[in-house]
Amino acid sequence: MFSDLAAQNAIPLALLSPSALPAWTSEQPKRLANWVEAAGFKAESGRLLLLPSDGGAIAGAILGLGSDEDALALATAAQNLPPADYCLTTAPKMHCGPLGALAWALGTYRFSRYKPSRSDQGPPRLVLGEGVDRNDVERIAAGVFLVRDLVNTPANDMGPGDLEAAALALATRHGAKATVTIGEALKDANFPMVHAVGRASASPPRLIDFRWGEEGAPKITLVGKGVCFDTGGLDIKPSSAMLTMKKDMGGAAHVLGLAAMIMDASLPVRLRVLIPAVENAISGESFRPGDVLTSRAGLTVEIGNTDAEGRLVLADALTEADSESPDLLIDIATLTGAARVATGFELPPFFTDDDSLAGELMRVSALEADPMWRLPLWRAYDSWVNGKIADLTNAPSSSTAGAITAALFLKRFVRQTASYVHFDIAAWTDHAKPGRPIGAEAHVIRALYRLVRERFGPKTA
Repeated sequence: MFSDLAAQNAIPLALLSPSALPAWTSEQPKRLANWVEAAGFKAESGRLLLLPSDGGAIAGAILGLGSDEDALALATAAQNLPPADYCLTTAPKMHCGPLGALAWALGTYRFSRYKPSRSDQGPPRLVLGEGVDRNDVERIAAGVFLVRDLVNTPANDMGPGDLEAAALALATRHGAKATVTIGEALKDANFPMVHAVGRASASPPRLIDFRWGEEGAPKITLVGKGVCFDTGGLDIKPSSAMLTMKKDMGGAAHVLGLAAMIMDASLPVRLRVLIPAVENAISGESFRPGDVLTSRAGLTVEIGNTDAEGRLVLADALTEADSESPDLLIDIATLTGAARVATGFELPPFFTDDDSLAGELMRVSALEADPMWRLPLWRAYDSWVNGKIADLTNAPSSSTAGAITAALFLKRFVRQTASYVHFDIAAWTDHAKPGRPIGAEAHVIRALYRLVRERFGPKTA
């Protein structure tokens, strides 16, 4: 995706807003200025125009930025330019640095497992500008691509066992130590709700757990929801709602993508990753509405709806994570439709009691053009998650504030860790944007990688 050519040997590429177009055109040879005018190019957002040489080859290209509100606009060029080496010659500063390079990288993404590309020429390549850390850009892109590949893969090839294999492959590649607790062993190891949710599936439930880094380093623990397919259980979803349920393991994919970035950068942390991997299937073994489950924490949970299963498996994993009081505990989950109603697919909400952490998250979110938004752990709603015949219910009777009550449910299982944040993500995008095609998407992990690197990484003068 990146070129080692000298800039002067690459095809020039200009990124132009409508206000910058006249000045740029005035500096071009008359034939190119006439070509731009004849093509009706007005520097509209996403409009790409190739410029011909006298001999009919590509002499250059221009990409319209419109109002220039998308920091990843350069991805459009990577998505649509023919394979060749390109160099930015005219562009706003925002697009010339690491974020522009990442945008280019994201634009080269293709999910080709089931429909291989017919081209053997590869993607177009960009000559990087000064000050861009190529290794870091490629590291971040690889983490995003890992998330997208895992989430895009359908459930027949991404069941609990397949998710385990992906996690172990990553752990092995970086020398992490992993353990996996499967099936009936979950009950013996006191992960009863992970077992209960996943026991109806032909693919046994499991808890994936790996550790990396030096023992004495700051502890970072990542917990990801790994529901590899969600039928809704006995409270079955309509077929239309099941069409994208392969993405219900998106939280697990996200923590693996983030872990890949952290380990590849050799950040000085003690990393732990916990993934409860299950399929919420239907059989005679399914857990039922009205059942009462006892969690790892000892709290009892009344099942109000079997389609609110993600918080159950996360609760057991969070209890284990919290037992070590890590310096930072992050869970990521495709948890509620209510979060999508509140903030849409592009703006995942997060919940934390740590105001300092919340401020850092909003700062790095803006710097990385990786959107997120804080929603409150509103204590007035805390009683809503109390059960009638058990300590808790997984499905409060109120039809409002579903994302908040889900977060409050999870918070009941984090008692010791001071710095904890829960993300309720979509793992999906329903409207294509530059570098973000419809389908699986990685949210928040680019910002989280920057936060971990700044908070715990090597200090520079």
